[in-house]
Amino acid sequence: MKIAVVGAGAIGGYLGGWLAAAGEEVTLIARGAQLAAIQRHGLRVIGAAGAEVLAKDARACEHPREAGPQDAVFLAVKAHQVAAIAPELGQLLHEQTAIVTLQNGIPWWYFHQHGGPYEGRSVTTVDPDGSIARYLATERIIGAVAYPAATLVAPGVVQVVEGRRFSLGELDGASTPRVQSLSASLTRAGFKAPVSADIRGELWLKLLGNLSFNPISALSHADLRELLQFPLTRQLSVELMREASAVAERLGIRFRIGIDQRIAGAEKVGAHKTSMLQDVEAGKPLELDALVGSVIELGRMTGVPTPHLDAVYACAALLAQTLAARHGKLGIAPR
Repeated sequence: MKIAVVGAGAIGGYLGGWLAAAGEEVTLIARGAQLAAIQRHGLRVIGAAGAEVLAKDARACEHPREAGPQDAVFLAVKAHQVAAIAPELGQLLHEQTAIVTLQNGIPWWYFHQHGGPYEGRSVTTVDPDGSIARYLATERIIGAVAYPAATLVAPGVVQVVEGRRFSLGELDGASTPRVQSLSASLTRAGFKAPVSADIRGELWLKLLGNLSFNPISALSHADLRELLQFPLTRQLSVELMREASAVAERLGIRFRIGIDQRIAGAEKVGAHKTSMLQDVEAGKPLELDALVGSVIELGRMTGVPTPHLDAVYACAALLAQTLAARHGKLGIAPR
């Protein structure tokens, strides 16, 4: 299978590196120092237990036009980067190409093939002008949820913190040959890749952690362990999850685990810096609208109050604006 991974950073690099090492024909689309390192030395993935994989045969390029048509495209850029790359993705597609979306948060396609009163509605927080939906046809989309935690420790080097599960699902819940084929490829590469009949439920389950832990850590500069060991931020995380759960349940989502179990699962990850904290420290744009703003939007849509989410979003949005305006980054340095 010809597979392109668009955005070969931490999660995209982990995914593409293992797929390439398993013999899939992989093209990694990256830029800057990451692209140069992969082209020069290959992509090195260090597993959570220390075992390493070096993907030397994966092709790497900067632009989709250099890769040509693929059988599957794993879209691994962050949610706020999709609109910029969407016009170029057509160069990766043939008639049957599937696009697997790996973005955290509520995706632009959430209400497509959803059914019910909200069928076809846009999520304007993540696709304000509808351009993503225009460029990426709904029938190509396979939803995915990336559960692993990983970091890019150096150009061309990915460190896996924990996890190897990538859930996949058609938007209508069907078990199609194409989603089964993708699941088989991921499984051969060493991942857990269940096919879900309810990919939206899977998205919400991961989102409960992301919408609470990410902005709190970005504002406090605490890692996951510190955040959950401090009683006030632990309780704030619970309140954010409760509000989001109420929104999800109004949309027909039924969670298979409770908030206490979600918190316990996060504690097992340990002293991990969330992706949003990493972005604050690097001076990068924050993935705030897809993780928090979109849930607030759905809360307004469904008539569910979200006061804690509103407050955290306001503070984190100001932080993001300040960092962007001053072209700065923010970290805590030892004295």
